[in-house]
Amino acid sequence: MDNVISEYQKWKQHGEALRVQAKQAMETRFRDLLLEAARIGQEYHSDFGVTLKPPPSITAFRYKAGAKGKKPAKSAPVKAAPAAKAAVDPKIEALEKKLAQARTKLDAAKTAGKPTKNLEDRIYEIEDDLRLAAER
Repeated sequence: MDNVISEYQKWKQHGEALRVQAKQAMETRFRDLLLEAARIGQEYHSDFGVTLKPPPSITAFRYKAGAKGKKPAKSAPVKAAPAAKAAVDPKIEALEKKLAQARTKLDAAKTAGKPTKNLEDRIYEIEDDLRLAAER
């Protein structure tokens, strides 16, 4: 019995080490691909004078596969809260939509290596407006 437990613990440790290695490898590959995409975009812009824009699904880093177990837990509260607020105050709903758009633009700017100060300031202003609207 002790032999089985010790073998299981070794297997578990090996699996965790492999998981950490895979995570690091995927993060590194992801960053490398983003850097390459940014370089290609800059080269395209300098050669052709037009900015390449990735599809909206890529700039938001959305993915559908593999999140089935977690998706209901995350999406249910998010959908329930705006629906309740929308009935109370459409201004809050509009501000939340603007905030989501501003955050998407901020993520895209960070990915492209562009200045983000103005976008961060805009997000702060929208969040402040949301706090004030929620207090009413």
